[in-house]
Amino acid sequence: MVQDLRRTAVSGQFYPEKPKYLKRELKRCFTNITGGVRDVTGAVVPHAGYPYSGTTAANVYTALPEADTYVLLGPNHTGLGSVVAVSRETWNTPLGDVPVNKELVKQLLGGIIDLDESAHQYEHSIEVQLPFLQYRFSHEFNIVPICMGLQDQETATEVGDHLAQAIKDSDNRIVIIASSDFSHYVEDSVAKKIDNYLIEPVLELDVDGFYRRLAERNASVCGYGPISAMLTASKALGASKGTLLNYTTSGDVTGDTSAVVGYAGIIIE
Repeated sequence: MVQDLRRTAVSGQFYPEKPKYLKRELKRCFTNITGGVRDVTGAVVPHAGYPYSGTTAANVYTALPEADTYVLLGPNHTGLGSVVAVSRETWNTPLGDVPVNKELVKQLLGGIIDLDESAHQYEHSIEVQLPFLQYRFSHEFNIVPICMGLQDQETATEVGDHLAQAIKDSDNRIVIIASSDFSHYVEDSVAKKIDNYLIEPVLELDVDGFYRRLAERNASVCGYGPISAMLTASKALGASKGTLLNYTTSGDVTGDTSAVVGYAGIIIE
């Protein structure tokens, strides 16, 4: 048995608990998605329940290349733990265990990034990404989970710069994934208008513009810090453009357009 195991917190809630049904749901998410592998440095994926945002996420995972390590940046919804917390425990899902790149974790520690498992214990934003990676890739890979409770621009930039330097110093092929939903609980037409306005600077890797527009619209994007850290690192690693692969809202599934959540699938190359 693996010691220091981060066990699932939201299986049976955000995604099926039994492997058979989880694989069936993932197959549904990936059905009818066109497009191939891209030279992706970073990405934005949603983290709602799979029936709501799984297809949008699968559009991104279809485009991701094989990598040695996937860095997963997510917001801290629980308020537990350090303000920026990295985990070094092996992560468990119904599809098996996913190891952590402990060498990269070691390189990241210091400054604002702490080693703190409590921030990850009940957090769903990173956990829900792992079955997508396990379903999509048959090669061995590892992860670096980073949970951000503090999401101001200075913090996001520091995390992104630190991450970029650690990746430059590594011999591994590394892809950075930011986990975030967009507008929360507004009318469908309002969500689409606001989210389109916010996605524009993301596609231009413009962190300043992204924060400015977040403030202008008092936007309810839950993972704006992870998005900005990913953009900062991706730009430092040579990426220059973003592509919106898919955008949906919860209203597309439920039919209720009075109060929706927006989901964007974005890649950075």
